[in-house]
Amino acid sequence: MKILYFDTETTGVDYLKHDITQFSAIVEIDGEVVEEVNFRCQPSRWENISEQALIVTGITVDQLRTYQKPEEMFKQIKDLLGKYIPKYTKMGDKFYPAGHNVSFDLNFLDSFFKLHGNSDDQKWGITSYQNWRALDSRVFSNFLGVCGKLPTENMKLSTICEHYGIELEAHDALSDIRATRKVIHKMIEILN
Repeated sequence: MKILYFDTETTGVDYLKHDITQFSAIVEIDGEVVEEVNFRCQPSRWENISEQALIVTGITVDQLRTYQKPEEMFKQIKDLLGKYIPKYTKMGDKFYPAGHNVSFDLNFLDSFFKLHGNSDDQKWGITSYQNWRALDSRVFSNFLGVCGKLPTENMKLSTICEHYGIELEAHDALSDIRATRKVIHKMIEILN
């Protein structure tokens, strides 16, 4: 099984107008980590940067200007995904996307592909690399909460990590996804 644990940091919460500025991922194949990446890029739409997003991530506009161009990060992400998922791969051989509230990150990544890719990328987005069975620690936490196996006051990643004793440097995509992977493994252990 191929799992892509990934997280993004963005310039806001609307994937149609805001941009990815950090993409971090852990590639796991059959239970073994085979690669870990941490990429940063400038936004494409500087005029849409949310002040709140800068506060949450602790990144300044001046720092964003030092990052690589988004087209360069797009190539890095596409090369990473293409290394493990050949074009036209069957659904069952594609990555299981994994994260905390992973649909948020999938929407941003799909938009990023459509904004920076070739005509195939613009048409298909991220779907060439992912299957539809996402592993989402937020969904798992809701389920475990209802079953009485996760007695936390909320389902924020930081709260869940604290409950399980997992270290987290919140709002850094690499720290977030490392912690999320540990949380998902812990939750799978509980569900088994």
